[in-house]
Amino acid sequence: MNVATQTIAQGRSDAQDRLIEADGPLADLQHDCGGRIGGTIAIPALLALVEKARSYGLRIARQFEAVDDQNRITAWAEISPVDGGKDGCEIVIASWQTQPLPPENSVEADRRKVEINRHLAECTARLDPSQALLSVDTEAADLTDFASKALTSIGKPWTDLVELPGNAHEQPMHWRLLDGAKCKIPGSKREWTAHLEPLGQPNPGSAGFVLHLNATTPLADVGEQDAGETPSMGRDLTPVLRQPINRIIANAETIRTKLAGPLAEEYSQYAADIASAGQHLLALVDDLSDLEIVESEDFVTEPDRIELADVARRACGILGVRAQERGITLVPPAEGESQLAIAEFRRVLQIMLNLVGNAIRYSPEESQVWIRLDCIGSRAMITVADQGKGLDEAQQAKVFEKFERLGRSGDGGSGLGLYISRRIARAMDGDLTVESAPGLGARFTLSVPAADDLRSEQRDGPGSNVPKPDGK
Repeated sequence: MNVATQTIAQGRSDAQDRLIEADGPLADLQHDCGGRIGGTIAIPALLALVEKARSYGLRIARQFEAVDDQNRITAWAEISPVDGGKDGCEIVIASWQTQPLPPENSVEADRRKVEINRHLAECTARLDPSQALLSVDTEAADLTDFASKALTSIGKPWTDLVELPGNAHEQPMHWRLLDGAKCKIPGSKREWTAHLEPLGQPNPGSAGFVLHLNATTPLADVGEQDAGETPSMGRDLTPVLRQPINRIIANAETIRTKLAGPLAEEYSQYAADIASAGQHLLALVDDLSDLEIVESEDFVTEPDRIELADVARRACGILGVRAQERGITLVPPAEGESQLAIAEFRRVLQIMLNLVGNAIRYSPEESQVWIRLDCIGSRAMITVADQGKGLDEAQQAKVFEKFERLGRSGDGGSGLGLYISRRIARAMDGDLTVESAPGLGARFTLSVPAADDLRSEQRDGPGSNVPKPDGK
């Protein structure tokens, strides 16, 4: 450890807490923390002291901590307001101590890397243990063709749909070799980086993978929009907005998890608040995009023959971690149970994620959420039942209205999810309904046309295998 007790650096801040003068280690540390001379003080703990001294017009002498690329730094700062703080502060630094940062835990580093990749991804796909496609989700305007091809390539390796420049190896390669690989996607002018998140323990990948595709540049930088074309939230603005918001969230998460080194707890909490606000804003952008799409006159779905039981199990798989965090048990249709329908797979999954997500959000901890199948006449049905507080008749009449949140606040919702879901259901020649009672939970039922070969194989009666609102 190196120790210096004498004054080793001096600086000066202005009334806006910009470091307008600095020398020695103070100037170096300002640059190491991402700042510059003439810019706002970039050393969080020092900035807090300077703000306090300037605001109260009082001289402050106190120790602070910071980190550079390799060391944890502890120093003594004497901060003296100039003209009561109106002209900034004089800064004297002494008792400078440096200590090498401990090696970073590889497990923790991998976890942080995964979190950042999740936030930056413009396309996410679920893969099985052999890297074959199970599902894909993207709203990037230049990945429309890719998404369409992916949905028709379920069960095939994801590498069949992209170009891996300079890679002549047989595909798919081992996932560790593909993690971080540069790739080109037909239909997109941008360069992409693939990140593979392995699932399953103790053997990573034994339960499959999540593929995150991150673009090196925002969509707006490659001139995808035609000249003179009116921007659309769903088609044009959403991808452009998602990129900077995702970067804000990723940077905030980097700060929150102290990826760059030790940080005072209050600053970590600030970063957590920023990340949470970013997530809320991103969800709102997505909802507004969907709202524009489903309300457009030319909105249509692409019906196909789908298996509702498979959609239900996938929704439970995607939201399983969120449910587990709250101690909620998801009960999907039993293995072997089947219900074929005519609907668009992606849109039915979107509705199910909304219904199951709401059930998790508003159900008590240690409760259960059931997903059940039924068929009445020509209608195939899938129901999500919970053990929450339930809805009275007045609430049931309003729950599908636009921006309706039934008085809830602070839950991060936009009040658009159920409205959008019902619009999508009706566009598929179906409907979305609710059955509930105060204190007895709620049952949301999506009905769509049943496949012809199942209409003669009716079940014993309506709701025969669906739990009532009280779960019985």
